[in-house]
Amino acid sequence: MDLIVKVTGEKDTRSGFGEGLAELGKENANVVALCADLTGSLKMNAFADAYPERFFQTGIAEANMMGLAAGLTIGGKIPFTGTFANFSTGRVYDQIRQSIAYSGKNVKICASHAGLTLGEDGATHQILEDLGMMKMLPHMTVINPCDFNQTKAATKAIADMEGPVYLRFGRPKVPIFTPENQNFEIGKAVTLKRGNDVTIIATGHLVWKAVEAEVQLREAGIDAEIINIHTIKPLDEKAVLESVKKTGCVVTAEEHQINGGLGESIAQCTTRNFPVPQEFVAVNDSFGESGKPAELMTKYGIDTPNVVEAAKRVIERKKKG
Repeated sequence: MDLIVKVTGEKDTRSGFGEGLAELGKENANVVALCADLTGSLKMNAFADAYPERFFQTGIAEANMMGLAAGLTIGGKIPFTGTFANFSTGRVYDQIRQSIAYSGKNVKICASHAGLTLGEDGATHQILEDLGMMKMLPHMTVINPCDFNQTKAATKAIADMEGPVYLRFGRPKVPIFTPENQNFEIGKAVTLKRGNDVTIIATGHLVWKAVEAEVQLREAGIDAEIINIHTIKPLDEKAVLESVKKTGCVVTAEEHQINGGLGESIAQCTTRNFPVPQEFVAVNDSFGESGKPAELMTKYGIDTPNVVEAAKRVIERKKKG
């Protein structure tokens, strides 16, 4: 059976960030960039080379980087910070909370190498709780795009909004299946396919796994609705509720801990408004380990077969009432 999207290539999402940032440098003189000794890994080279007077290499001093970024906003600049997701959140949570979120500073916290797909760098670097940490902060917008094109579009879109943003992306090459030059609407879900039997809501790298799962479910006679939630906060509750009122059950899929992430946000939304059975595809309260990204996703239960089985389970729960 055919995929519900057209694949146009394969590329890592961090490169989408790098291209988006470089284009922003040309379009907006107030955009500045700061990096904590990982310019190449964050694909910030093009911006740094083109606009050296607007690029600040802070070294391995992430807390200082966040403080500098907060200060730059006072002068009207739009700072984009860049380092690994673990160092963008866990290492600097105090600085983000006190200096950025509390006063609503216009800092764009851009975080690469998130989740298990960081791979061989191991559990100490594979942060799986960052979305939860960031979404709990008042004033913080949290975005987790799914492919190269969407990450590039998101990078450019967040420059136009006022206030702090956490933008999460990854290291491995993944299929490109969202449109080039797309209109990225912060807080607006994207429905990839309409369906009647089950709602599958995914974010980040798990959107592609949901797309693959839809093919297998269709072959099994199950009509799944697939929704790409790129903005964790603010959540598009209208899209979520319209879908679950039609299908009567939901699966959430994310490269994150089961606690604190997208699934928890969806559960809060449905519990308050329209309770339905829900199954969670996420890492089950565990740290990761060193290994190949694809093998880790399989081992920790966030692969395509896990989405398929979760959909079948939740449909059976719905039938039982």
